[in-house]
This record gives sequence, C-alpha cells and structure tokens, in this order.
Amino acid sequence: MLIVLTGIDGSGKTTAARALVESARAEGRDALLLSNHAGRRQLSLLAERFSFPLPPRVADFIETGVRLFTVLVNHARARRTDGLVVMDRHLHCQLALRESKGLEHGRLLPWLLRMLPTPDLAVHFDVDPRRAHQRVMARGIDKESLAELQAFRDAYRALPGFADFVVVDANGTPEEVRAQLNRLIAATEPVPFAHAGNEGRITSS
Repeated sequence: MLIVLTGIDGSGKTTAARALVESARAEGRDALLLSNHAGRRQLSLLAERFSFPLPPRVADFIETGVRLFTVLVNHARARRTDGLVVMDRHLHCQLALRESKGLEHGRLLPWLLRMLPTPDLAVHFDVDPRRAHQRVMARGIDKESLAELQAFRDAYRALPGFADFVVVDANGTPEEVRAQLNRLIAATEPVPFAHAGNEGRITSS
C-alpha cells in the first residue's frame, strides 16, 4: 500500500509518517518511510550564511531537480517493497511552492504526476497557518513567515489535483491526527494492516 502525505510546514505530516511506519514495524509488518524533500532548508541556511538570497526561479530550479531525483528514486524503491510505503511529500509540494511564488507550473511535473503510480491513499494535512507558524517557531529549525505559510496553504488548495486528496484536520494533537489517519487507512483497506500509534486504533472484528 502506498500512502502519500502532503501539507505545509508545521502541519505534522512528517511526525505522522514516522509514527505510522514505526507502528507497522512494531506489529511485525513491512513498512518503509520515504522522504521526498527538495533541500529547501539547506538552501535557506546557505543563503542566510552568505547573505545572498537566491532568486525564486533559481531556487525553484535547484529544488525541482532535487525533488525530481528523490521522487523517482523513491518510487523505484517503493516498487520493490511489498508492505506499507509512506511518502512524506511529493511533486505536488513543488507545484504548490511554485504557485505560492507566482511561478508557472510547467509541463514536466504535471506530466510526471500522471505517469507515476497513483497512491492508494493521498492525504493532505490541513492546518491553520497561525498554528503551523507556532510549531515551526517552536522547533527552531525553519524560519517560515506566517505570510509564506498562508500563501503555501492557499497554493495547495489551488492545485488542479487537490480534489484527489483526502483532507484531514491537522490542527489538533498528534494523537488526534493519527486517529484520523487510522480511520482513513481502515476505510481504504478491508483489514487495517498498520496503525499510526495506539490512539484511535481501529481493529477488525
């Protein structure tokens, strides 16, 4: 089973992805977590260190190259896995970033999304940008502004393929979000084969 998780920074998708895979492995099931990052954090740190902010198009060119390579490699790995595969981020994330910066979507990314295997479950973690900003500031790693997070959230919702995602409310605690995720998995598979933690666990009878 292939699950793809998307959402703005601070939505909790990475935390949920890790919990889902760890829980499945604890139950003795095969599970693989694949992160489709684009190197945004590293680029931001380098730009800050050298006081040289990258132009949006240059940053997008680099991020797209990294994301494309990662996604293609991870799909190859996913095809060799029989169990649960959870992808943290995907090409939709790069399209949303482009949308938020006023850049064209282009043809390559939408074409690849049509060509790549369709996930069994595509979940978008929707969160109030103010809540997401609090979480980002608390972890002290990223420096996303509230305006950037709001624009990113709006950009996701404007994507042509957004209707294909199942949206979960990511404003609550990690336990509440995992409970929603468990219910979605249970509705997708006749017999749930993995749980994102004990909270909200659904078992077969």
